Amino acid sequence: MKVLVIWRLLTVGGVNAGWRNRSIYFKKYGIETEFLYTTDHGGLHIMQDVAPVYLTKEDEKIIKIIKKNGYDAIVVVDTGAAYKWIKKAKYKGPVIVEARTPELIKLIPHLKNFRNVEPLTIIVPSQYQKRLVSILIDTIPIEVIYNGVDTTFFRALPKEEIDFNSTPIVPNDKKIVAYIGRLDKRKNWPMLLEIAKKIKSERDDIEIWVIGGAQSVQREEFAAKREEEQLTDIVKWFPVIPYQQMPHVYAKVRESGGCTLATTRSESFGNTFIESMICGVPVVASKMMPITEIVRDGATGLLYHGQNVEDATTKLYDILDNLNLHKKMSSAAITHVQDHFAIEVVAEQYVELLKKLVGNSEGSDGEVNKS
Repeated sequence: MKVLVIWRLLTVGGVNAGWRNRSIYFKKYGIETEFLYTTDHGGLHIMQDVAPVYLTKEDEKIIKIIKKNGYDAIVVVDTGAAYKWIKKAKYKGPVIVEARTPELIKLIPHLKNFRNVEPLTIIVPSQYQKRLVSILIDTIPIEVIYNGVDTTFFRALPKEEIDFNSTPIVPNDKKIVAYIGRLDKRKNWPMLLEIAKKIKSERDDIEIWVIGGAQSVQREEFAAKREEEQLTDIVKWFPVIPYQQMPHVYAKVRESGGCTLATTRSESFGNTFIESMICGVPVVASKMMPITEIVRDGATGLLYHGQNVEDATTKLYDILDNLNLHKKMSSAAITHVQDHFAIEVVAEQYVELLKKLVGNSEGSDGEVNKS
C-alpha cells in the first residue's frame, strides 16, 4: 500500500512529528508513506530520513505527483486546496481528512468545501478535537486516533548515554524548566515570560529553556520582550535544536530535577506532552481539554487553572522542590505513555482503518487515474 499525506506546512511541530512516527511504523506492514508540502518552515530534517518528501506550490507539479505515483489512499491534513488538486488529477481512491487545527475559525476553510471529493472519514487526535469538528461536519464519520511516540527514539536515557556536552548545557545547581515549541499567539509565550519574571523575583536556582521558535511568526517580538524585561539571564533561548538531539534535551531536564511547561491557549493534541513524559519528565500545563486527555493531573504532571501565572508557578515549585514526587511522576509518566500513546498502540488503529478503507474501495475503481 502506498499513501500520500498532503499538508501545507513542513514544520518541526506535532503534526509532522506524529506522521514521522507513523510512517516508520507503517513500514512494518508494507505501507509506504510519501509527503507533499507547499511551504517549508524548517521541518525537512525530521522527515527526509524516513520517507520521500515533495515540496512545491505549483498546481501542475502537484497534480502530476498524484497522477503518476499510484497512491492507494490520500490523507489531507488541514489543506483546503488539496481537493482541487485531487479533483484535477482525477484520483478515484479513498481520501481521508485529518483535522488538526484547534481553532474553529481557522479550521473552517479546510472543511467547508471538498470540491466534490467525498472523504470517507475524518481523523482527529483527541476527543476535544472531535467535538470541535462535529460542529462543522455531521455527514462524515469522525474517528479519534491519538498521536503516537516512537518509544525506541524518545525514551528515558540512562545517565551514561546523555550527551551533556551538546547545547543546551545544564548549569550547576540549577533546575531546568523547558518550554518546547513555537513562539506564537496560541502557544502564549507572554505568559511564559510573566512566569519567568515571578520566578526570578523569588529564587535563583531555576533556569528556563525555550526550545524552538526559529521560524515562528512572533520570534522577534519574543526576543525583544525577553531583552526588555531583563530576562536573558533566566530565560535561555535555543531557536534550533536538531530533532535527533531532543531525547538528550529531555534527559538533561529530567536529571536536573526539572519539568516541561506549556502555556498554550489551545491544542488539538500536543506531541511535546507525550515526548516529555516518555522521557521521564513531568509536565506542567493548563487544566483544559485535550491536555486532560493526555496528562494525568497529580500523577504524570500538574495542571494549573486557566492562564493563571500564580497557580502555574506554584505547580512548578511543587514538582521542582519535591524530589520524591518528581521521581514518582517520572516513573508514572513513562508507564502512562507506554500504555496509551506508544506508536505501536495508536498506529495499529490507523493501519486497521487504512486496510478497511482501501479494501472497501478496491472494488469501485480505487486506483489513481494515470493518464
